[in-house]
Amino acid sequence: QVQLVESGGGLVQAGGSLRLSCAASKTIFSFTRDAMAWYRQAPGKQRDLVARITSGGSTNYADSVKGRFTISRDGAKNTVYLQMNSLKPEDTALYYCKFSHLGNDYWGQGTQVTVSS
Repeated sequence: QVQLVESGGGLVQAGGSLRLSCAASKTIFSFTRDAMAWYRQAPGKQRDLVARITSGGSTNYADSVKGRFTISRDGAKNTVYLQMNSLKPEDTALYYCKFSHLGNDYWGQGTQVTVSS
């Protein structure tokens, strides 16, 4: 089992920035197919992929956040980050991190991001 704890959410004005953190209870990226991802879910909507980073360092992003969000990792701290710049009201959602490891997915409990106009 792996526990994930997200932090860094909050209320910010449009155009502002936030950095989310996802701390894992165990070593991450110990296998080549490991991956960490950020998802978000707005009220009444499905949970969507925001950004993903693999064990090899490859990243991919949802079109809606490209150029504004950056996913990164700190292996020594077993932590993945999501730097969010130029935030828009439509970025308002509950943000979750997910760790994919050996065919299993582990989810955190989420951190709320609210962007006011």
